Amino acid sequence: MIPISEPSVKPAPVARRFALFELGFRPFYLLAALFSAVSILAWIGALHGMPWHGPLSPLAWHQHEMLFGFALAVVAGFLLTAGRVWTGLATPVRWPLGLLSAHWLLARVLLITGPGIAAAVVSAAFPFVLAAASGRVIVRAHNKRNYFAIALLCALGLADIGFFLEQYGIVPATGQSAMAALYLITVLVMVMAGRVVPAFTANALPRARVVRSAKLDLAALLLAIAAFIGALLDFPAWYLAPVAGVAAVLHAWRQARWAPLATLGRPILWVLHLSHAWIPIGLALLALSSLGWVSPAAATHAFGAGAVGGMIIGMITRTALGHTGRPLRVGASETAAYACVHAAALARVVSTLAPASAYEPLIGVAGLLWSVGFLIYCVVYAPRLSQPRIDGKPG
Repeated sequence: MIPISEPSVKPAPVARRFALFELGFRPFYLLAALFSAVSILAWIGALHGMPWHGPLSPLAWHQHEMLFGFALAVVAGFLLTAGRVWTGLATPVRWPLGLLSAHWLLARVLLITGPGIAAAVVSAAFPFVLAAASGRVIVRAHNKRNYFAIALLCALGLADIGFFLEQYGIVPATGQSAMAALYLITVLVMVMAGRVVPAFTANALPRARVVRSAKLDLAALLLAIAAFIGALLDFPAWYLAPVAGVAAVLHAWRQARWAPLATLGRPILWVLHLSHAWIPIGLALLALSSLGWVSPAAATHAFGAGAVGGMIIGMITRTALGHTGRPLRVGASETAAYACVHAAALARVVSTLAPASAYEPLIGVAGLLWSVGFLIYCVVYAPRLSQPRIDGKPG
């Protein structure tokens, strides 16, 4: 996790200067939030007949960019910030960080303008470049606990390569590469949530009786991975339904031990608990979809919009506050952003279960709420991310 403590002294006046590239979370959180809001509106527009250009279809572009654009940008910001905390070594800042940001941005532009081959090469290279940049300090410090992050980035790079091979007809278009990427990112959320959610809750609410169990965490994680592998390999329902169902129960059980109800008066905490709650919901929907009772898209969006999107909006506010020297308290703007993102996730999941006549209206509502939530973040946090820490510390 990234340790974040409350400021202990009154901040000293800090000279105003441009600080967007002082630490990894600054450019990547802002780029991710802005791109997420705009890209969802563009996709909704394409669904309603807006002219579309680019090497991918609107649906394929949406799938790719929410995973390898939006989510991966947040992963980049997190790892380039956490890596320094985990190891005490310097991660890329200033012009090297600017080059990493430009690499990510170039991939987004090429996926709109083409050419398709250039878009594929630039996009698929980014996870490996990020793995090298963040992995350098992790390996140098022998920080073995977080070696998994390097492996995950490389796996995401392979999934991105697979995605373009499918889209360009080089291998059969099964959609498994995109699903593999979603499951990889969801596993990252599971791991990090297991570290930070109970810790943050216990630190803020010492009387809440938060209970953690390493064995329960491991069992829940391994069963979820087993369910994801089964879904990717199209295992039969007799395997997938019970494995995903038991994984759902274990994730719900571990969260119940984290005292979620005690956080109801603390938006900065309950948003993390609510986001984690989408994981057992997604696993339950995955079990039901294997039986043919619900659409597989219900589980996909419970994981993607609910767990991943919700955890992202919760963490990019919290870490941005802590790493700019501000108290870990949020106001009405952040609370509105949390509510919008989770309402969007709910509308998106319901759209897969509702009658066909309700699909397009629910998609529109979900897209609008999602964009509003992340635009709120941009408006509130752009000045904070582009200015120095208010306590005068580096970063």
